[in-house]
Amino acid sequence: MESEHTPSEEKAAATSLGDLLSEVTSDISLLIRQELELAKAELRQSATRAGKGAGMMGGAAYAGLMAVFFLSVALWWAIGLLTGLGWSAVIVAVIWGIIAAVLFAKGRKDIKTVKGAPQTVESLKKIPDALKRNEENR
Repeated sequence: MESEHTPSEEKAAATSLGDLLSEVTSDISLLIRQELELAKAELRQSATRAGKGAGMMGGAAYAGLMAVFFLSVALWWAIGLLTGLGWSAVIVAVIWGIIAAVLFAKGRKDIKTVKGAPQTVESLKKIPDALKRNEENR
């Protein structure tokens, strides 16, 4: 009983090793190029979405700033009915100054607690010691 060979097996038997390696190398190269093109397309799509999202966030920040501005003007005007417009402007400015000081203090405190990447730094410090031990063992 004679076994039948698949077309791939027949081609492998009839082709030299150099030609087979060349074909495999060509296929791998093609696969890598295709994967890179896919990655580029995905990154372009992600960048487009991120850009649109950032634009929307910028618009929202501007709208929020305008809302705060007009609420401040309304507060200034309302306090002005009680104290006069000059003093009400000072009162609103002092309120914003207090808010700015509190946010600054909180942000500064949070920044001081940032440690960076302590585990990475510790790991990197160990590399020279490991290299020295390897050189001593040679």
